[in-house]
Amino acid sequence: MNDPASPNRFNEEAATYTVRGSDAPDLEAGVAAIRNVVQTLPVRPGVYRMHDAKGEVLYVGKARALKNRVTNYTQVARLTKRLQRMVSQTRSMTIVTTNNEAEALLLEAQLIKRYRPPYNVLLRDDKSFPFILLRADHDFPRIQKHRGARRAKGNYYGPFASAGSVNNTLNALQKLFLLRSCTDGFFKTRDRPCLLYQIKRCSAPCVGRIGKTDYAELVEDSKKFLAGKATDVQAKLGAQMTAAAESMDFELAAILRDRLRALTFIQGSQFINAEGVGDADIFALACHEGVMGIQAFFIRGGQNWGHRSFFPAHTGEVAEEEVLMQFLAQFYEDVPPARAILLDRELPEGELLAEALGDAAGYKVALSVPQRGTRKRLMEQAQRNAREALERRLAESTTQARLNRELAELFELPEPPDRIEVYDNSHISGTSALGAMVVAGPEGFRKGQYRKFNIKQAATDDDYAMMREVLTRRFARALEEAPDRDSGEWPDLVLLDGGRGQLNAAKAVLEDLGIEDVCLVGVAKGPHHGREGREVFHMMDGRELTLPVNSPLLFYLQRLRDEVHRFAIGAHRAKRTKAIGASPLDEVPGIGPARKKALLMHFGTGRAVRNASLADLQKAPGVSAAVAQQVYDYYHAR
Repeated sequence: MNDPASPNRFNEEAATYTVRGSDAPDLEAGVAAIRNVVQTLPVRPGVYRMHDAKGEVLYVGKARALKNRVTNYTQVARLTKRLQRMVSQTRSMTIVTTNNEAEALLLEAQLIKRYRPPYNVLLRDDKSFPFILLRADHDFPRIQKHRGARRAKGNYYGPFASAGSVNNTLNALQKLFLLRSCTDGFFKTRDRPCLLYQIKRCSAPCVGRIGKTDYAELVEDSKKFLAGKATDVQAKLGAQMTAAAESMDFELAAILRDRLRALTFIQGSQFINAEGVGDADIFALACHEGVMGIQAFFIRGGQNWGHRSFFPAHTGEVAEEEVLMQFLAQFYEDVPPARAILLDRELPEGELLAEALGDAAGYKVALSVPQRGTRKRLMEQAQRNAREALERRLAESTTQARLNRELAELFELPEPPDRIEVYDNSHISGTSALGAMVVAGPEGFRKGQYRKFNIKQAATDDDYAMMREVLTRRFARALEEAPDRDSGEWPDLVLLDGGRGQLNAAKAVLEDLGIEDVCLVGVAKGPHHGREGREVFHMMDGRELTLPVNSPLLFYLQRLRDEVHRFAIGAHRAKRTKAIGASPLDEVPGIGPARKKALLMHFGTGRAVRNASLADLQKAPGVSAAVAQQVYDYYHAR
């Protein structure tokens, strides 16, 4: 229970109970349900979840004393309008007790990221951050980009703000330290240097061009550099280059000169004048017209490892300090915190957050507001970037809102669409056929909700049949999971990449399912297929609409169509690539990789295995009589 990384740190089963009430949405009923819970609450730290009549999580909160905190929700007159709406929907609560308030804060962040409740401040951008990993499980360690859980043994450096910043740094590090980036399997099979050695990005340890001692020295230099000791590395390389030149070894001197240039490039690209800051994460918040934006800078060893903008959701009627507090708790759920976290304002529970982050990370974490010097200047830069990013966000949202209004007018929708689904099919002469769906909303593409559909029943050379299958599966499942259409997963507008034929196929599907209020539009390229701006929009009532070639709304619709086209082609290529490496033996039940390899090594091809007699199959090494009978029956039963 005391181990921050332990999966059993919060014993929810032992400390959880649920109280359920009426299904009727009513403020008095909500208060009554909460009062029933308060009667049994202890005065100790923990986390509470509020549920609606269907059991969906409305809100996750933490408390130093559960009884005192939850009691506040029964005092309706003191609540904001937002909290009153939440209480009116509450019909049950789930309580989890913890050892202390720091544990409660960590658990609260975990549950918010898991359930994404509508009344909590949410971190929209929950993508994992890339790291640089210098592995330690090989005589010649590999340097690579890494995302996800940090299970591999080695040194992790990050987070970096984007994959691009990691790739640029890795390329420069390869030029500077000549560390290998290939996999262990590739490393073992080499009998001559690869191209990276030829272009001076690797020292070729795979074929003995460098020994363990010299390679270990390169590894230590890279660790010093990534730890912020670039000056020491630069001085060492400079001294080696001078010594090589004095000894007339001009080839070595030229190699060292190129490495020094790579070092200069990295220092220039990461320069932010953060001398004396060490490792720090910097956060600044900007607010305008009810929208909040947070700018994050990542400084490691005095080097700039990038910055990123975040725009939390559900921030209405929430204090800026509370938004920043909730944001940081969720942000550091998957990212290790720097030892110093610099903020542009004091947090009411800053000490508690620092304690919780330190417990989870295993080292002391300090939160502070810079007052002078380099840290103050960096904070001012972060604040300026936060304001500018928020201004761009507001400008983009204003433009998008106008486009959504024009879209509603063009297609005669009752209101601007909140969810747009776009569909396309992809195949080559009927092979590796699949359908694709992309989703867009007022905030842009919702890539986490993209879907691909492997064609199972329809003839793969019939585009209309494939469209019917895709839409049947999509909307039949939607009717089953959310018949009341209150889940937010129902589209307001469906765009089909195709003309009248695709539209008629889609109409037939919705009619069969009894769905009459979803707007379908076919997007065809028109009579001049090679010319952009000639798209024809086929409506359900038979009309065909066009837009001026310079219309912003046309550009937006083209972007939606191009996005589904890109997604469909990418998924199709991945499926086709997988099919190329497939074997007929993959379909035989009970045949694993070892037996498949034994059969192929013995017979040579999958066709030979299929045509082999039972006696021949039994002669294959590693294949028992039962397995041979299974393989024979599988093919000859057909």
